[in-house]
Amino acid sequence: MMMGVAADRADITWETYARELGHNLYRARMDRGLSQERVAHLAGLAGYTYQKFEKGESRPNTPMNPRLNTLLALSQVLQVPVVELLPDFDPEVLDRPR
Repeated sequence: MMMGVAADRADITWETYARELGHNLYRARMDRGLSQERVAHLAGLAGYTYQKFEKGESRPNTPMNPRLNTLLALSQVLQVPVVELLPDFDPEVLDRPR
């Protein structure tokens, strides 16, 4: 996966990454002309869950962290490689002293 310029910045949080992933899901869904309900059904998700994913959340104010199986299902339904759903930068996920 390519790392963007933003990858070196300390302010790239998981929340930012999750929001961008949600935006990528939205774009892929719109490109396919599918409703949120249809994508959710085909991917084996509850409609509400998928709606939250497009917002980058799993629950209100909690960034999403979908399972690999879920990402693969969504990529198949949306007919895009998983890498196209993922943001082009890496968030900081390790607790490192700065």
